[in-house]
Amino acid sequence: MSATRRRHAGDLMAATGDFVGRGPQLDKISTLLLGSARLVTLIGSGGIGKTRLATEVLRRFGKAGPTPVYWVRLARLANGSDASAVMDEAAQSVVGADFSGRSGWDALVDALTRTDAVGRNLQTVLVMDNCEHVLAGAGQLIAELLEAVPGLTILATSCEAIGWVDEHVVVVPPLTQQQALTLFRQRAVLTDHPIIDTDTHADQTAMAGLICRHVHNHPLYIRLAAARLSRQPLAMVLSELSGEATDKRMRWSHGPRVGAEPRHQGVRDVIAWSYDLCRDEKQLLLNRMSVFAAGYDTNPEDDITSARNVGADLEAIEVVCADDPAPGRDRVDGETVVSVATEDVEGLLESLADKSLVTRHITPTAVRYSLLESIRVFAQQRLEERSTDEVDEPARLAQRHLRYYRDKVVAAQLNWFSFAEPDLLDWARAAWDNIVTAIETSLTSGMPALGLEISTGLIALPIYKGSPREIRRWTERTLQATRTLTPEPDELQIAAMALIGWLALLQGRNDDAERMLEECVAACIDDPKIRQNWRQAPEADIGLPAPVEVLWGVELMAAHRDPSAITVLARAREKFHALGDHGGESRSEWHEALAASFLGSAQQALEINRRDLDHATASGDRWAISWAEMAWAIALTKHGDPIEALALGRATMARQEAAGDHWGAALAVFIRIWSLAQAITNSIAAGSTDQAELEALATETTQLAGGAKALRAGPGVYFGDLGVYADETKKAIDVARRVLGPEAFAAAYRQGSLLRPDLREVQRLALGTLSMDRLAMDHPARKHTPSRWGELSAAEQQVATLAAAGWTNSAIAARRGNSGRTVDAQMAAIFQKLTISSREDIIELVPRDQIDEVRKEAARRPRRTAQRSRTPRPR
Repeated sequence: MSATRRRHAGDLMAATGDFVGRGPQLDKISTLLLGSARLVTLIGSGGIGKTRLATEVLRRFGKAGPTPVYWVRLARLANGSDASAVMDEAAQSVVGADFSGRSGWDALVDALTRTDAVGRNLQTVLVMDNCEHVLAGAGQLIAELLEAVPGLTILATSCEAIGWVDEHVVVVPPLTQQQALTLFRQRAVLTDHPIIDTDTHADQTAMAGLICRHVHNHPLYIRLAAARLSRQPLAMVLSELSGEATDKRMRWSHGPRVGAEPRHQGVRDVIAWSYDLCRDEKQLLLNRMSVFAAGYDTNPEDDITSARNVGADLEAIEVVCADDPAPGRDRVDGETVVSVATEDVEGLLESLADKSLVTRHITPTAVRYSLLESIRVFAQQRLEERSTDEVDEPARLAQRHLRYYRDKVVAAQLNWFSFAEPDLLDWARAAWDNIVTAIETSLTSGMPALGLEISTGLIALPIYKGSPREIRRWTERTLQATRTLTPEPDELQIAAMALIGWLALLQGRNDDAERMLEECVAACIDDPKIRQNWRQAPEADIGLPAPVEVLWGVELMAAHRDPSAITVLARAREKFHALGDHGGESRSEWHEALAASFLGSAQQALEINRRDLDHATASGDRWAISWAEMAWAIALTKHGDPIEALALGRATMARQEAAGDHWGAALAVFIRIWSLAQAITNSIAAGSTDQAELEALATETTQLAGGAKALRAGPGVYFGDLGVYADETKKAIDVARRVLGPEAFAAAYRQGSLLRPDLREVQRLALGTLSMDRLAMDHPARKHTPSRWGELSAAEQQVATLAAAGWTNSAIAARRGNSGRTVDAQMAAIFQKLTISSREDIIELVPRDQIDEVRKEAARRPRRTAQRSRTPRPR
C-alpha cells in the first residue's frame, strides 16, 4: 500500500458511511489538532462512533493543508498484545514493506518525522484506532513515539483513556434525541421500509423515537435496530426492547457482514468485546449491578436535567452487590470462588466506568453509577448463568436490592423533618427508578409487605416525582397483595388505606376517600356501637391511629367543609408527636393550618398558621417551610392582606420551582388565583376606579385558571376538584368574569388552557416570567391571543402591511416618501406594540380582512435583481 493510499484510508469509510451530528466534538478535536495537543483520545463505549468521528475529523482536517495522516487499526491484535506487537502493527500500517535493513522502530520514526527546508519540525498525524484491548502496549508505544518524533500528533480511539501525562480526552456521547431519529430514518430507507413522517403516520415517528431511547441513542444499536425492518415491522422491533428478561436485542441476527467489524455485527458482540477485557471480579460486579434500574446517558446538547437524577450511589452498590465477609470462601472443593469484597467495590466501579461499561452520573455533591439498558440486559443474562439448583442469583440479588431501598425509605421518613431534607431530596430523586424497581420486586418475590412499606413512604414523603395516580396504583397493588399473607400486616394496611384515601381526596375522588375511611374505622374499632355512630362526635377521641385521623380531618375539611376538621387534625398532630413521628406531625399541622384558614375564625387561622410556620422554620426542612408559607399565604388571603399573600406566594413558588416540587408548585398556582381575586375584591370595595389595573389582575386570574385546568393532562396534580379548593377557585373565576365580561373572560381562559400541560409554562406565568404576548407565534396560546393590530396608528399599519409583504425599510421609505429614520422608528414602534421580535411575525397578526392587501403589496415589492442592476459591477 502506498503512503498516499495509507494517508487517505480513513476517507474511504467517510465516503461510504453516514455521519450525523457531533458538531461540538468535531470543533473541539479540530481545534486540538490545529493547536499544540500531542495526544487526543476519543473515548466511549463500543460502537458509539469513535472511529467514524475520527474519520470525519481527519476528512475535514485534510482540507486545511497537506499534513500526512497515517492510520493504524489495532482491532486485529490479540488481547493484551505488548508494545512490541503494537509497534510491529504500526510499522506495517505506516511503512509497509521495508527492505532497508532498518529496525521496525527506526522505520516507523523515520516515516513519521518531517522537517522543512530549515530543519523545523512539521506536523504528522497518526491515528491509533481501537486501543482498549492492548492498552498497556499501545500506551507504551504512544509515549515513546511522542518523545521521539517532536512534530507528531496522535489521535487515539479507545473505550478508556490511554493514561499519558498530557493526554486530551474527548468523551464521545450518544447522539441527541433528534440526531438519533435522523440516523434511524436514514438506515430505515436502506431496508426499503422508510419511516413516514405525516400526521396520519405520527405513530411511526413516535415508535422510532422510542426505539432510539431504548437503545440509548447509540449509533451502532440504531443501525442494528433499523436493519431489523427488513425482517419485521416497526412495532415488533419496539416490542423486542423491553429492557427486562423478555428483551430480545441480544438475539438479534447479525448485521452487515461486509464492511463492518466482526465485533460490531450484533449488540452482544459489541458489549462482549469490552466485557471480556475485564477480570472476573469486574465481570461479577457488572452482572450483579443488573438488579438496579437501567440508567441512561445523554448528549450534552439535549440539556436533559433529569440525566443528573439517576443511578445508584456507592453505598447502595456495596450493600447489594458485595459479598458478606466469609473467611475461607476463597476456595471451595479446590476451585477458586470469585467474590466481590465491599472495600473493592469503589475501585472496581471506577475501572468499569473507565472502560465505558458503567455510566457515571456526576453532580456537584455526588457520584452515582448505572448500566445502560443494553448493557443491563447483557449483564442480566450473565447473572442468570451463575444460578445453580441451590441458589437463584438474580432472585437473591433482587431481594437484597428490595430490602435496601425499603430500609432507605423508612429511614428517610424518620429523618425528613430536619436539616437533612436537602440530602434526602437529592437521594430520592436519583433513587426513584430503583425504588419503583424494588416495589415491582416485592410483588414478584412474594414479599409485598416490603413493597407496601415503600409505597406508603412515597406518599408520606414529598419526593416530588411520580404522579398521584402512579403512587396510588403502586400502593393499591401492594396492599392487595398483602391480603394473601398470614398473618396480615394489619397496622401497615390501615396506614396504607388512610394514605390511599388522602390521595383520592387530592384527586377529587371523594367517594373513594369516604370508602377508605370507612374501611379504616371498621378495621380499628371493635365496638359495634362506636362503629355505627363514629361520625357523630368528631371532637371525641375514639382511638383511631394518627394516619386515619389525618384522613378523617382532611375529608371533613375538603369534602364536607366542616370546621370540626380543625379539632380532628389537631388530634392527629398530637398523636404523631407522641409517636416521635416528626414528619407526620408536620403534615398534620399543615392540614390543621389549612382547615383553620378555610373554615376557622380569623384569629384561629392566623394563630395556627403562625405556629405552623414557626415550627417549620425551626426544623430547617425546606419542604415544610415552603408548604407552611403557602398555608400562610392562604390565611393572609382570607383574613389578612392578599397583596402580601401574592408576594409571599410568588417567592415560595420560585423556591419550589428550584426544588422541583411539582405538587407544591401546582397548589401555589391555585393560591395565586385566590389571592388575585381577593385583591380585586378588596380594590373594588375600597372604591378603585383604575379599570386597567383591575382588568390586568382579572386577566391573570383567568389565564391561570385555564392553565391550572390543563395540569390534569400533565403531571396529574390538580387541586381544582378538591372541595374547599374548588369553592375558592369558583369564587375567583366569578370575580374575574365580572371584571372582564363574558367575551374577554372566555378568550383569556382559552389562552391559559392552551399552555403546555407540563406545569412549567403555567408556573412561569404565575411567577411573572412568561407573558402570553411573548410566546412564539406558533404557540397554541399565542394563536388565540387577540390581535393588537388596532393599537397601531394608521401610518404604522401601512408600514406594517408593507413589511409583512417583504418590503425592506429603505424600500418602504422610498414608497412612502419618508426618511429612513422615520421608517426605522415606525418599525420599532410596531415591534413594541405587537410584542414581536421579527418582521416574519407580523403576518400572523394582520387582520383577515387585510391579508389581500399584503398579497398585493408582495406582488409590487421591488426585486433584488432590479436593485442589483443599478449597481456598477466591480472592475
